[in-house]
Amino acid sequence: MIEIGLSLFEISLILVSIFTVASAIISVVFKDLLAAVVALAVMSLLLSLYFYMLHAPDVAIAEAGVGACITTALFIIAIKNTTRMEEEVEEE
Repeated sequence: MIEIGLSLFEISLILVSIFTVASAIISVVFKDLLAAVVALAVMSLLLSLYFYMLHAPDVAIAEAGVGACITTALFIIAIKNTTRMEEEVEEE
């Protein structure tokens, strides 16, 4: 039998990396802007978890605060204050 020799820490780093890349790709693929912003917030939270696992809690807290909270709030406010181009065409 072949023994791989990966520890639980290495497996968790690989899983968090895969989920981070997957959520980044999902945020690009989504057509709905609000869903893309939520996927981007998930990516930022996973990235802050990744930093915490690498023993950088100060960077993890900054990423969670700025990347997940403030940036997501700004994107949602910007989306709320804009109109869809399809709605403008229908009104004319």
